[in-house]
Amino acid sequence: MAQTQYKNSKKHHKHINNPFPSAPKSLPLIHSKLSFNDEKLSHSRDFSIGENFILTWAPTNGDEEKQPTTRGGYLSLSHQSELDKAIWSTVPGEAFISGAAVETEVEESRGSFAIKDGEVMFISRHQTIEKILSLYKSDLELESKGREYNAIFGDSYTDHEWNHFPIVVITGLLFCTKNVPKSRKRLSVTVQYWFLLEQKNSTQVSFSVNFGEYNYKLETRPPQKSKFYYKSSKLHLRRPRSYFSAFSMNYKEEEQVNETLNLKGFGEFNRVYVTFASETDERFYGFGEQFSCMEFKGKKVPILVQEQGIGRGDQPITFAANLVSHRSGGDWSTTYAPSPFYMTSKMRSLYLEGYNYSIFDLTKHDRVQVQVYGSHAKGRILFGSSPVDLIESYTETIGRPPPLPNWILSGAVVGMQGGTGAVHQVWDQLQDFDVPISAFWLQDWVGQRKTIIGSQLWWNWELDHMHYYGWKELVNDLTDHNIRVMAYCNPCLAPPVDGCASVLISSPCSISLLFSSALILSHRLRASPLAHTRCTSSLLALVSSVDRVNTEGFFCGPRQHRGSLCCGPRQHRCSSLCGPRQHRSVSVLWTATTPPPHLLAHTQ
Repeated sequence: MAQTQYKNSKKHHKHINNPFPSAPKSLPLIHSKLSFNDEKLSHSRDFSIGENFILTWAPTNGDEEKQPTTRGGYLSLSHQSELDKAIWSTVPGEAFISGAAVETEVEESRGSFAIKDGEVMFISRHQTIEKILSLYKSDLELESKGREYNAIFGDSYTDHEWNHFPIVVITGLLFCTKNVPKSRKRLSVTVQYWFLLEQKNSTQVSFSVNFGEYNYKLETRPPQKSKFYYKSSKLHLRRPRSYFSAFSMNYKEEEQVNETLNLKGFGEFNRVYVTFASETDERFYGFGEQFSCMEFKGKKVPILVQEQGIGRGDQPITFAANLVSHRSGGDWSTTYAPSPFYMTSKMRSLYLEGYNYSIFDLTKHDRVQVQVYGSHAKGRILFGSSPVDLIESYTETIGRPPPLPNWILSGAVVGMQGGTGAVHQVWDQLQDFDVPISAFWLQDWVGQRKTIIGSQLWWNWELDHMHYYGWKELVNDLTDHNIRVMAYCNPCLAPPVDGCASVLISSPCSISLLFSSALILSHRLRASPLAHTRCTSSLLALVSSVDRVNTEGFFCGPRQHRGSLCCGPRQHRCSSLCGPRQHRSVSVLWTATTPPPHLLAHTQ
């Protein structure tokens, strides 16, 4: 089976690392052919998707005079209000669905990741379209179709809320071949796929890709013909001689292939590729919080939550960061908060659903290829006439951040470190210049530890009374001047003693108060150890619960320190963080514990 191997790098224990770590290897953009059932799809046809969208099938490339031999066909999706504008279309004559089975290695070091593709077990190079079906509510209610629809929609299709009909389903086959090593055998793999298009609302169409059973066939390759080569021999003290030599490739097989070979051992798809058309002058924007690029045409954009990086390619700082901490320098694409969403200058937009790692390949001028690391893929295609329309449609589904409170817009938010004395010094300087201040953000309220790369925080989330002596007086003084105090916290806990690999919550302390009724702690936080220079921290488990958990007193205990950034009474519903598929959901769930801005306006 094609497997994913996770490796926690120990290179961070070295004093010196490679300052120029190699870029992770990934598969290039793949090309596959498309063919279709001539009997059923020989003519152009429109298919309604819900009430607002039209899918057009054309069996040719649309220009018979220039390329009359192109018979691959293409699909085009439009909104009823603008039928002449395609919001999504495929590349004529080329597959829009592909799959692959690839060995994968994931290396992690201090929150930086390298995902490397290894051996390719097989990859599809040909797609067929056998049927394009329009399904109505009455079709889904037929019990005789239950088994078939389970394969198309998933086992829970009966629980799904189908609000817009018809639904369009495209089905066909993917073909793969692979030569068996040390034999004259060839493995052929055929996989059925379903491509589902469903209207979600007046501006969104969801798409999903699912695969059926894998059919394996082992066949004998035809023997190759004999080959001849011309060889010139140069011997000293003799004239050059030339001669012909022949050899036959009809060799005996080095080993007999066992006919009872477990063919499924060659693997199943763990990659899904969705390919669609793009225009040469089309510019791409989005992909979450990106620090190096504004426009992404011509790039491969990975969507993975990880450390942003120190330097991100700028020298010599990236060199220095990588030297003392493996891969900590990052590159142009590393970011804390990526998002599998884009919109273009042609007012096209698409985003993926789910938490699987994905790559958006925009390196070709005429197409986009989205690679999803998983056995299925799901996303949505958006319609809009302006960037505002597209953003409104996007946030209508995923949620919108609440508006910022007025107080945070009343002046500067001063982010700084250094302790009580440093805060007073900076405050005095800003007052001398009449700078309006809305808040001081004191990231190092927990104190600082000295490491090989400088100062880092103690992730025990307890106030450092030595670093911030007179904390209550400082907070009260700032509050009297309508200045808030903001703090910092993340979902990691570090031991107070360096070298300890985990945190054991075994005695009453402010940590237990800190996360009281907010997070459910495991008895031993050994599941997710993360290395950070000289210390190791553990990731808190946000556990699913039927009851809502209360984050009152999230910082510094309930009402323990007036003026610190407390959540106050607020309800949150958390989900499980189990397994590698939940990696990206950590950031989502942790964001959910952030207090709403209107509560931040009041001190506890």
